[in-house]
Amino acid sequence: MAQDPRAGGELAAVASHFAARRDELLERWREAADRDPQLTTASALSRAQFYDHIPAVLDAFERRLRAQRRDEKAAAADDQREGAAGHGMHRWQHGYQQREAMREWRHLQLCLVDELEAFGLAHPELGTGAMSTARRALAELCSEGVCESADQYAQLQQAQAAGRVRDLQRALAALGDLETRRAATWREAAHDLRGTLGIVKNATVTLDHPDAPDGARAQTLSTLQRGVAAMQALLNDLIDLARLEAGQERRETAPFDAAALLAELCLGTRPLAAGRGLALAATGPATLPVEGDRLKTYRIAQNLLLNAVRYTERGGVAVRWAPDPGDESARWVLCVQDTGPGLQAESAAPLAQALKAATEEAQAVGDQAEAAGKPSAEAEPAPLLRSQSAPPSREPAGEGIGLAIVKRLCELLDASLELHTERGTGTTFRVIFPRRY
Repeated sequence: MAQDPRAGGELAAVASHFAARRDELLERWREAADRDPQLTTASALSRAQFYDHIPAVLDAFERRLRAQRRDEKAAAADDQREGAAGHGMHRWQHGYQQREAMREWRHLQLCLVDELEAFGLAHPELGTGAMSTARRALAELCSEGVCESADQYAQLQQAQAAGRVRDLQRALAALGDLETRRAATWREAAHDLRGTLGIVKNATVTLDHPDAPDGARAQTLSTLQRGVAAMQALLNDLIDLARLEAGQERRETAPFDAAALLAELCLGTRPLAAGRGLALAATGPATLPVEGDRLKTYRIAQNLLLNAVRYTERGGVAVRWAPDPGDESARWVLCVQDTGPGLQAESAAPLAQALKAATEEAQAVGDQAEAAGKPSAEAEPAPLLRSQSAPPSREPAGEGIGLAIVKRLCELLDASLELHTERGTGTTFRVIFPRRY
């Protein structure tokens, strides 16, 4: 049903007045919010961010005043509610507390009410019906705005709470998995210590035998020395791992040349590789200035390199370093590849699954970067060495402890660790370090 033509014309005049005064009204609203000591978040917003959906809400309000038919009024009211809900979402996303959003609506309502009353005083010829309708429409505008914003906050808080529950469930599951892997690591360490202790015990029995020939004594003594050295190395690794897990290690950063560090490590390891009949290739730029923890970077590279040399039966080991092709100024890459038996499922070191998960996460990040048009380092490096496939063999004792230390050190240095392994072909570890912190 159409409204009275005279009242319709007066309401249209009110709407035109509000449209003409739009900029001044919005500015007065912002000034009122700036003066409110309880509104602190608004100061971080630009003018456009502060106004947000409110100009569209005022457009709908003015259309509602001009509307002649009921369906036109209903459509304008729907637009008002939609704009108010969007404004509530915007304020949530910018870190507003719900009370802050409500106080902003209060200031807006006061500005609009003052403007309407001033217009009424300046135009005494307006009928009481038109002014009453305009006041009611204004009250509905602001009350709907408050309700819609509050409803958006309630829905978003529920969604956030549900998300937190899911995060806690995942964290608990991850914690359980971590404890399982940690227990497996320590069980393997205990098994290795017991095995090495058995070797030492047998050697001492042989040495204590009065009729043992000199050749057997010399061989047994050598076995005893190797067993003691292995036990000492394993105990040292366990102490290092315990310190890392207890959070007793700290990152100490300073500039250093990663290329010189790695070249020195490879030079010192080459005799060990040669003694096992293995080639050791080291490639990379002559200098690679970075900022980081030199000692912990050396420990990561040393653990990976020594594992590769000790557990490779034929072929060789390659060490490569270079700036990350995806972002040369921000990251650099260390790659250690061997032609050994690979990490095998039936005798998997406890860290194999953890490293696999870390690799999948790193690859997922790389896929997302590529989808956004950003280059990223390859998840699966091209082979550096090729040799005849080595026969499958059991992963030597203690490898899991060394890999656990590497993973913990990488976490400490904000470095990502990637693993690619194939049974009988070899294993490649890639560590992506920040070039600065």
